[in-house]
Amino acid sequence: MIKILMHGCNGKMGRMITEIVKSDENAEITAGIDTYTGTENEYPVFESVDQCDVDVDVVIDFSNAAAVDSLLDYCVEKKLPVVLCTTGLSGDQLRKVDEASEKTAILKSANMSLGVNLLLKLLQDAAKVLAPSGFDVELVEKHHNQKVDAPSGTALALADAVNGALNGEYHYVYDRSQVRQKREKKEIGISAVRGGTIVGEHEVIFAGTDEVIEFKHTAFSRSVFGKGAVEAAKFLAGKTSGMYDMSDVIGL
Repeated sequence: MIKILMHGCNGKMGRMITEIVKSDENAEITAGIDTYTGTENEYPVFESVDQCDVDVDVVIDFSNAAAVDSLLDYCVEKKLPVVLCTTGLSGDQLRKVDEASEKTAILKSANMSLGVNLLLKLLQDAAKVLAPSGFDVELVEKHHNQKVDAPSGTALALADAVNGALNGEYHYVYDRSQVRQKREKKEIGISAVRGGTIVGEHEVIFAGTDEVIEFKHTAFSRSVFGKGAVEAAKFLAGKTSGMYDMSDVIGL
């Protein structure tokens, strides 16, 4: 039985993962961390990760960027594997994640769903064929009106997958309103939409002469991310130090 520490347990994803784990015979949440303690939980909840004295095998993090630094310090000290799902990390924080992975196992993914991680692979294959043939690449992502970071971590991961397949020769353009000029060939446009209760929608457009190819993923429920996080936690528990991602979990 894998013992999980749920970091951000009283947020939307934390509560959803709590429900998912209840029906999993191979995992249980033995403790939670959240600054909001007004929710009744079936496991002890601490306001700070430093206060946690419960034995766990792995951490699932769905919190916020401000809480990630202290979590990484804790996991390095305790040699605890962590599934890091929080997005919107700064450059300094991303470097700290890399440094922490030298001392404990970290699985970092901008998106935990099977479909998105398959899409990352498909985009690499498509980019290698279409971009050299003159196709422009544009990406549109849509999320609910409560999401604070833009573009989404998933959108950046999709753009990185395309750019990686093209030897990193492309640059990203987030706003076309500040300059008046034609589109450059080696750029990837990334647009963000925020509204309503959209869980998550990502569309990658390859636009060529007289033809357009579109790749699109739509999440209708946050449960797809929660299920992926639980599977990632079961995979990561007991792993040696290093950086992992969802492709390791699903064998892509």
